[in-house]
Amino acid sequence: MDSQPGSAPATTAEPTSSRRNRRDRLALHPADFVDARYTDVVDRRLARTLTAEDRSEEDGLDPLERVTCRTHRRWLHDCVASPLHVVIVTGTRWCRACECALNVAIDQLAGDVAVRCPSCGGTPATRATRQLVRACRASLATASDH
Repeated sequence: MDSQPGSAPATTAEPTSSRRNRRDRLALHPADFVDARYTDVVDRRLARTLTAEDRSEEDGLDPLERVTCRTHRRWLHDCVASPLHVVIVTGTRWCRACECALNVAIDQLAGDVAVRCPSCGGTPATRATRQLVRACRASLATASDH
């Protein structure tokens, strides 16, 4: 099919699923769909988000970008201070200079996230620290969004 001057060229339709990013796909699951692992989670929004992120992780969502925690079955900001969230290899909650775990303080009212090294008092200016702060802020926002 020829396109007329001034009009957009004809293109084949791209499948909807490939046009959406992974975060968009989190919203595609039915509101009542919850994986059997989370049927006892009282907060139904949390259970649905856990289920959606588990499925999106299978599609390539980076586990460090989650707003929920599969291990603790909680919003990330509620359990990020756990020693299980220290990942030395990626530098997540880790001060490489001092070789120790970073402290994370969450201010739920202000929506602020502070990350500090208990040894040197600094905040590592690393990609992992910035990502952790972003994920915690997203977790706070998602949990409080009605």
